[in-house]
Amino acid sequence: MSYLFETYNRKNIQIKQAKGTLVKDEHGKSYLDFIQGIATCNLGHCPDIVTAPLKKQLDRVWHVSNLFQNDLQEKVAEQLVQHSAGDLVFFCNSGAEANEAAVKLARKHTQKTTIITFEKSFHGRTYAAMAATGQEKIKAGFGPMLPGFHHLSFNRLGELDQFMDDDIAAVMLETIQGEGGVIPASQAFLQEVAAFCKKKRALLIVDEVQTGIGRTGKAFGYQYQGLSPDIITVAKGLGSGFPVGAVIAKKDLGQSFSPGSHGTTFGGNMLAMTAANATLDTIFQKSFLEAVKAKGDFFQEELKTLLQYPLTKDIRGKGLMIGIECIVPVQPVIEELQSEGLLVLSAGSNVIRMLPPLNVATDELIMAVEKLNHVFEKAKINHTEENFFSLR
Repeated sequence: MSYLFETYNRKNIQIKQAKGTLVKDEHGKSYLDFIQGIATCNLGHCPDIVTAPLKKQLDRVWHVSNLFQNDLQEKVAEQLVQHSAGDLVFFCNSGAEANEAAVKLARKHTQKTTIITFEKSFHGRTYAAMAATGQEKIKAGFGPMLPGFHHLSFNRLGELDQFMDDDIAAVMLETIQGEGGVIPASQAFLQEVAAFCKKKRALLIVDEVQTGIGRTGKAFGYQYQGLSPDIITVAKGLGSGFPVGAVIAKKDLGQSFSPGSHGTTFGGNMLAMTAANATLDTIFQKSFLEAVKAKGDFFQEELKTLLQYPLTKDIRGKGLMIGIECIVPVQPVIEELQSEGLLVLSAGSNVIRMLPPLNVATDELIMAVEKLNHVFEKAKINHTEENFFSLR
């Protein structure tokens, strides 16, 4: 009997030990982990560069609340500001909290209520974040959503101009839709969004919860398109697996988050800031980001061997955030890969998502490609039933 809500379709293994890219289950079997806590352990599991300062901080102070000065918050905020388009930072505990805060900030600052987001987007599971998300399966059964959110087609040019409402507080988007299928936004689409925001005097919110903190080979994914967002949300990789999120915003929005207007008990606590500071010290180095981009380019090139199989439709992504789109649901393939010692996850029903640590070794990428090729070679497709295939 389990005392847990069954809110997760859990894998049939328990991870008992983890270091770097490798994890071991309760039976001692080793796996290449290309999930990494869903893009949170960007430096791999238990990185020494983060573990050491965390151990020291554990003996000093864990948490005192935001009623006191916190120089660790200042250090992390400075790093985020220096490597982004923002000027001010608010710390919280997760990506959903960061997106909730971003919605509150946009509405309060503009004194408008409408937020435009996009189909297949994912922004979290709290009420505003869920309302912002463009996937009905996330909202099913929870009753009326928070009003004011409108979902348009992602990457479709011209649709924004047909939206005549002037009560637009913000447009909120991911530069690569993660949960929606690892779908990159086109340069033309993002430039159209930026122009629309300027025309409507609306804020541009970029959700970098999964794409941020080096995942794409830049500090933030939006930097490939030369955007200058008003608000950026981050979490996941910010603390190397330690729970932490943040909102980064331009300085003219500062007046709208005045004392008492927003807050959090645990956000920005000493342990979270210690983990984030050590993480950013490494990831925001120019040489490190260049290495992530090079590894991502190499990995995608190696993965093109999968295109020889009838199961595979497309390979896409940026840096070390990669999706393999298949013509059928991929869950059986993911299970077979697990038996082969490679842990991956889905992004929607038909996409295998690959999120290795950013400091993954080249030979580990090659090993993953070999395992993928082995499993895809075994896949036999029944063309009379489009949604069925077996692995033998």
